Formats: sequence, C-alpha cells, structure tokens
Amino acid sequence: MAKRSQEEKITPDFSISDYAKFFGAGALAATATHGAATPIDVVKTRIQVDDALKGYNMFRAARQIIAGEGAGALLTGFGPTAVGYLVQGGGKFTGYEFFKKQFIEMTGSTEKAVEHRTAIYLGASATAEFFADIALCPLEATRIRLVSQRNFASGLGSGFMKLVREEGLRGFYSGFVPLLFKQVPYAVGQFSVHEAANEIIFRAMGPERKAKLTHLENTGVELTSGMVAGVAAAVLSHPADTLLSAINKGAGDKSQSTTSRMFTLAREFGPKRLFTAGLGPRIVMTCGLVAGQFVIYAQCKTLVGAAPGIEIHKEKSL
Repeated sequence: MAKRSQEEKITPDFSISDYAKFFGAGALAATATHGAATPIDVVKTRIQVDDALKGYNMFRAARQIIAGEGAGALLTGFGPTAVGYLVQGGGKFTGYEFFKKQFIEMTGSTEKAVEHRTAIYLGASATAEFFADIALCPLEATRIRLVSQRNFASGLGSGFMKLVREEGLRGFYSGFVPLLFKQVPYAVGQFSVHEAANEIIFRAMGPERKAKLTHLENTGVELTSGMVAGVAAAVLSHPADTLLSAINKGAGDKSQSTTSRMFTLAREFGPKRLFTAGLGPRIVMTCGLVAGQFVIYAQCKTLVGAAPGIEIHKEKSL
C-alpha cells in the first residue's frame, strides 16, 4: 500500500520540538496546580488515614491539624508533590497528545475518528497516564508517607532516601497498582469529560461564533469544561485514592500482594468510607486542579507557539 501523502494525512505532523513544548506546558500546569493545592491534599489525606480525624469536614480537620501541629503541617509533602507532578504532568499531557494522534491515525479517516472519538479519548488518556505513573509513583509514595506519618522525615530528599534504605524499590512501588486505579480513572475523567464539555459548548455557539472567540472567552470555556471534568475525575478516582493513602501509610497485611491488600482494605473500609471519606475536599481540590491545568496548559502552549491539539469534535448533534 502506498504511503499516505501529506495532503491525505488525517493528523498533522508533530515534531520533537512540539512534543517538548507539550511537555513543558503540561509540567508547569501540573506542578503549579498540585503544589498550590498541597494544603487541601494534606487535609484530605489525613481525613482518609487518621482515625482521629475520621468524619471531620475539611475545615474542622484543618483547624485540628493547625492547632496540634502548626500551620506548617499543611505544607507537608510540598517537595515531592511539586517534583512528582512536574514529571507526571509533562508526561501525561505529552502522552495524551501523542496517543490521541496515533489512535486517530489507526481509524483511517477523519469521519471514523469522529465516530469513535470517545474511545480515542479514553484510550489515549489511559495509556498516557499509565506511563506517567511509572515516574510519579516513587515521589507519590514519599509524599503520602511524609503526610500520613508524623516525623517520618524532614522533606523530599530525606524522605526519599529513607524509603530507599528501609524498603528499596518495593517501597516506592508498593502502591503502584492502587495508583493506577486512582490516576487512570482520574485522567480518563479529566481528558474525556473535558473534550465532551468543550464539544457541547462549541456546538451550542456554532462554528462562526467559535472562530471569533476572544482570548478571555476561550479561557472561560477552558475553566468551565475543566471544572466539569474535575468533578468527574474526583468521583471516579476517589475510592482508589483512599486505598493508596492507606497502603502508603502501611495499612493492611504486608505479606499480601499489593492487589490483594487493596481489596482486603476495601472490604475493611466498607463502601461509605471508601467512597465518601474526604470526597468533599477532593472535589474542591480536583475542580481547581483540572480547570487550572487546562487553562495554564493552553496559555503556555500559546506563549511558546506550540501546535494546537487535534480536534475531532462532532460539529452537529444528531
């Protein structure tokens, strides 16, 4: 079969420079938002794993933590959070752009890509997140250990090295399976719902109005679709987030495999604790994270002149 000519290609060619720009924009978006959300994440994690805070809302739990440990406790884990999501965010956004392009090409035509767009969004986001999580897992394990175990270490460097000495590679990746159960649904909700929300908004305004959107109006669209995607990402990923926090704290039978341990803890926690403990602050946090990431990602891409993402939205409803 002859190779598709440039005119027949259904996706643009992305250069190494384009992917580098995607990585930089995604890295900045993720590390800025996750770093800023560290206090909320600390409160959420403590509600999940600290029996003394069980049943507390985020404000009451935050007051309790500050009263007992000082305001600085709310910044526990900032180092591994910032570094971990710098790598993970860059990998996730770059991976989504890359795999989305590959899956569109696999359909063979723009029409088929539009028809199967949901499957493309799901597949691209899940695949990108899997590879990004390999880099994230050691830093996430360090962060959760710092947050959930008082006096574990003084910061990222000391905490990382302590895990190396005490548990080695196994300690870093003991929560990898739960991390996938958390991050893959998160990414699926983040990207797929964001794409769907954008499609609904753009379809409602029509192509002419869309073409005339100002910079501020485009930002408003990103914020709106990002907040909707944030709710979906939070709800889909919350049960595994609770289990990941518990496993990195050391809960469960360590003689079991991580997967068995995860399901054992799920039975012990019960549906109510698994699905609702810390969900309120997680939704608040995730809406800000996801909306902020898409806005920052779009702004950074514009600033550095990165290629636009490939759009396969359906222009008209049935």
